[in-house]
Formats: sequence, C-alpha cells, structure tokens
Amino acid sequence: MYQFVSVLVILVSILLILIVLVQNSKGGGLASNFSASNQVMGVRKTADFLEKATWTLASGLLVLAFVSVMVLPRGGMQSGSAIDEEIQNMSTPAQELPEFGIGEEDAAAGQEAAGDSL
Repeated sequence: MYQFVSVLVILVSILLILIVLVQNSKGGGLASNFSASNQVMGVRKTADFLEKATWTLASGLLVLAFVSVMVLPRGGMQSGSAIDEEIQNMSTPAQELPEFGIGEEDAAAGQEAAGDSL
C-alpha cells in the first residue's frame, strides 16, 4: 500500500510540475496559442483550466502526503536508533588512575606531612 501511495505522489508531483511550467505568469503560456481565435479552448477557458488543475493537483498532493504518513510501515522500525543501541551495549572499561611518577615512599611522606599540618 505504501508503494502505491508513493507512486501516486510521484505522478501527481510530475503532473503539477508540468501544469505549472505550461502556465505563464503574465497570462501567456498555453493560453497565448489560442488568443486570436474564439474556440472552445479560448484564452480565458485555458487559463481557468490550468488554474483549476493546479489547485486540484496541489490539494491532491497534500492529501496524498497525509495518507502516505498513515500507511507508513511501522513493523520493521525499531524504537531507538542504532547509535543508542551501540551506546547501551558498550561495556564500560575499568578506568585506572594514571600514575604521575609518585612512588609509595613519596605518597606516604606526603600523607604524613598532611597529617602534621592538621
């Protein structure tokens, strides 16, 4: 169902692009081909058709966008991202305090000096 709606969205988008490109912002476009004659598809009727087609396709695209969200397959989706899972599955390494070259004798002397000052 999702693939069908996706294909419809693509088709409506292509049709909308074509309809908009046919129009001319200054009243020309496809309508300018029929300006000299009074046929059924005259200047005013062509502009009305193109305008109605544009609004219809735009509203159809909006509706299809909402429908595509509703039919989005959710079964294969996980609750968290892959990065969150990696962080949770990481084992924390045992942290060792770095030694700064202080020997046990120096550390004991430092503790005795600290005890004397109290």
